[in-house]
Amino acid sequence: MIAETIATQFEVPGRLVSLQPIGAGNVNDTYRVILRTTFSEEQYILQRINQAVFKDPAAVMSNMKAVTDHAHCKIEEEADHADRIWQLPRVIPACDGGDFVVDGEGEFWRALSMIASTTNYEKVAIPEHAAEAGLVLGHFQRIISDFPIEELADTLPGFHITPGYLSQYQGNLETNAAQQRLEASAEARRLSRFVADRMEFVRVLEDALEKGELSLRPIHGDPKITNVMIDNFTGKGTSIVDLDTVKPGLIHYDFGDAVRSGCNPAGEETTDLSDVLLDLDLCEALVRGYLREAKGFLTDYDKQYLYDSIRLITFELGLRFFSDYLAGDVYFKTSYEGQNLNRARVQFALCESVEAREGKIREILEKYC
Repeated sequence: MIAETIATQFEVPGRLVSLQPIGAGNVNDTYRVILRTTFSEEQYILQRINQAVFKDPAAVMSNMKAVTDHAHCKIEEEADHADRIWQLPRVIPACDGGDFVVDGEGEFWRALSMIASTTNYEKVAIPEHAAEAGLVLGHFQRIISDFPIEELADTLPGFHITPGYLSQYQGNLETNAAQQRLEASAEARRLSRFVADRMEFVRVLEDALEKGELSLRPIHGDPKITNVMIDNFTGKGTSIVDLDTVKPGLIHYDFGDAVRSGCNPAGEETTDLSDVLLDLDLCEALVRGYLREAKGFLTDYDKQYLYDSIRLITFELGLRFFSDYLAGDVYFKTSYEGQNLNRARVQFALCESVEAREGKIREILEKYC
């Protein structure tokens, strides 16, 4: 097995004892590696970077190493005054001194330190958890907010730029296959009308960027609730993981995605749309935690567009699911016919819930801004 050979090529002492696949469904192949010496046991995360998604693995690793090194310095500087021990995965060097190992088939492998004694969760159940998730994201954004953006590669061009996804959708819509799917499904036709009614809104963040009201900063790119690690002993958030998508972008997409993924108790896969809503108690808790850390580096314009980011990212993900359904399910993995259509239904229902609660959400944001 290639992974067993690769596992011993990083600067971690000991003999290989166990190699356990973890994180089923992740983009990358992920393993927990256990090595032992006479006196100790070492564990770390080994991953094969999926080059179908990340076309330039070396740039992904360069971004990750640069940002985590910067963040670790900030964490150490602030450690004496922090209310917890903050952590981030550390890139473990290969034995040849590099940040990754390339196997004989050209696959890129990396080693990352584990965030020990923590748990991640599929859903947010209580406001306290939502507050910790928001705080973790705000902390991460704050400590990397001064990282020079020109030193980061754009490893996923077009990622979280909503007008680009709309263009892809419009292209898919013109195909015969998409028209056949629309003709066969009244629900698909309803969703196409939902999209048509919101096309003017799609450029809200990109227009603000072009006007100079918003600026590019380092972003996480995928701050969903499953990437937030909660300390098993204190119940406090301690880390955010899955840093492949760190790149230049608008922090609003991060904030909006955290609210989207953390404040809909029904989750993304429910088939009962009556369960789908933006829970205002969870939303307020997440906003409170986020702004506790992020308030100091956000500009007035940043704060002005926070509501729009929640609505937009929810619409964006629904659009991506729906576009993929029309294209024949070529991007998102599915386990049953029509799953991407249902996923789109859920996100658009959540978008409607966000729109219906706009006044309340803006009140919450104003309260903590």
